[in-house]
Amino acid sequence: MTPGNNGASTPEDDDPFGYLYADGQANGAQPPSGGYGYPNSVNRVRAVGQRQYGQQVGQQTPTAPYGQVPQQQGQQQGAYGQPSAHYAAPETLPGGAPPSGRRAAQGGGTGRRGPNTKGLLIGAVAVVAAVVIGISVAMIGDKGDDKGGDNAGGTTPAATQSSQPSASASSSVAPDGELPKIDAKALLLGGGATTASTVKGAQADGGVYVTNFNTVGASVTWTVNGIPDDGKYTVFVGYGVPGKDGTATLTVNGTPSTTAVNLKNWANAPAGDYEKGWTKTYNYVQLNKGTNTIKISCEQGNQCDANLDQLWLAKGWVKSGG
Repeated sequence: MTPGNNGASTPEDDDPFGYLYADGQANGAQPPSGGYGYPNSVNRVRAVGQRQYGQQVGQQTPTAPYGQVPQQQGQQQGAYGQPSAHYAAPETLPGGAPPSGRRAAQGGGTGRRGPNTKGLLIGAVAVVAAVVIGISVAMIGDKGDDKGGDNAGGTTPAATQSSQPSASASSSVAPDGELPKIDAKALLLGGGATTASTVKGAQADGGVYVTNFNTVGASVTWTVNGIPDDGKYTVFVGYGVPGKDGTATLTVNGTPSTTAVNLKNWANAPAGDYEKGWTKTYNYVQLNKGTNTIKISCEQGNQCDANLDQLWLAKGWVKSGG
């Protein structure tokens, strides 16, 4: 073939842009309309996949309907799922490796092991134990801090009007082998009695005492739990007077005593000096086993100019105790 009449001898010799040059135009090159630009040039445009690598020019590739694999000449297509005759699996060859499933079943040393669930379980248990121990230590520390109580460090509250606490607030239970004792701020107050801490020398916790007691109707009530037996007991009262004697009324389990609470100036404090007038007095009472109510009040005919700081009990009728 001559290039001018029959196109290039090979596709590589075709010049798709020959019509742009003078020599190409002299040879009759035209803009492409299906070929490479020369007259009678070979149009080798094929659908994708029709030409196989190494296939001779002009060799036709068998086609098949859409979705089916074409069969090559001289080859017979195998059934679906069957290996091709041209393929041999590595394990079928001499010395080939066994299938991976067989290796896993044989349990060889090179096989991969599953997760160490036992180790994970031990680690999880250890973490939980550490958390529980930490929480326990924190709770113990909090309880230790709470034992400091109110007014730690010697601070004392200012005088305030007392609200009406519940009966449980004025109750007390002594440790085994001891009789109960109570401070002023734990008593049930009534009739205008309040608590204060401005006068120094009170023996109650924080130096708190009951004041404004010098008014008819003022009272303190103590609900006592844990009395071991019926019988005779002595109730002691800690108080302070401003250099003069006073009295109050004692009521036990709702029954007024015929003997007044003697608030005498046993400390011999000078007139008007509450701070030097702190002392104590006592009364003999009959108590029942279990719970009893002791009330000290300012009634008509009493001289109640005193501050009260503590109440406590002793077994029997005694003149000293606690």
